[in-house]
Amino acid sequence: MTHHDEAATVRPLTLAWVHQHLEAGERIVGAETLYGGATADMRRLAIGMPDGGTRHLVLRAFVGPTRQGPAEDLLHREADALTTLIGTGVPAPELVAVDPTAAHCEFPSLLMTHLPGRTVLGEEGLERRLPMLARQLVAVHAVRPTVRPREYVALTTADTVVIPEGANHAVWAAAIDVIRKPAPRYEGRFLHRDFQPGNVLFDLPPEDPAGAAGARITGVVDWAAASWGPADLDVAHCSTNLALLHGPAWGLHFTEAYQEAGGMLAADADERLYWQVREPLALSEEVQSVAQPWREAGRTELTTRAVEERLDAYVTSLMNALG
Repeated sequence: MTHHDEAATVRPLTLAWVHQHLEAGERIVGAETLYGGATADMRRLAIGMPDGGTRHLVLRAFVGPTRQGPAEDLLHREADALTTLIGTGVPAPELVAVDPTAAHCEFPSLLMTHLPGRTVLGEEGLERRLPMLARQLVAVHAVRPTVRPREYVALTTADTVVIPEGANHAVWAAAIDVIRKPAPRYEGRFLHRDFQPGNVLFDLPPEDPAGAAGARITGVVDWAAASWGPADLDVAHCSTNLALLHGPAWGLHFTEAYQEAGGMLAADADERLYWQVREPLALSEEVQSVAQPWREAGRTELTTRAVEERLDAYVTSLMNALG
């Protein structure tokens, strides 16, 4: 078995499990680590086919604790989401096999098909990609699952928010007060729960590597947090990520783009604000882990400090939009 990198070595029990799920005459001929997955180890496996061709599968293994809960729950949820998405037109991987309790593998694992395309985190072409992201999220929220996923989990409380150094405390105190209130009533939707540029794959023509003209979305990945909740929550999460990646104005633009694409948000401004500020306040607790994959992907200027400053600016802009 050839390895593209040493870290990608697949452990023996997992290897045997993957083999059980290959077609007759197929074998694993290579593995490489995929970067950017914050909660799990991801490998792309090259599968040699009897006719001499190669296809790829993706192996996700939870090797340590996760912030979103036990690995077993996350893998059950991802497997259910991938099954739900079959035939919906949302470009997601297909489930090949899942071992949520590590009954066969060294770690809880999931095997799925590999989608073409790559994530784009750069500034160039963003104006073209933003409406595409918005339309894709509207399509996700239009999915009507036969089995409803579990209710969303709020990833923060008013008492755990971390106010960035140098931030305006009065503004943050006001934002924190917003989420002290009980959550507004909402119309439930199928949520991705981590929809953001790091989980969307684009097919980029070689002559247009930034996706300014001919890009299209080829996949939405990482469905381990799929849940049931208000569309506002997914929109707020993506908006916050865009604000941190590209500046606060882009967060506000995404909310508009979602509505322009036909997406429905809470009718009441106070209710919208509740969800809008909940996500940046949640990210305040994990700025370091959010910024690291972005730097690994080439956005080296996004230091923890720089991201904190953008987070502060975004929360300020949301609170100011009220006045």
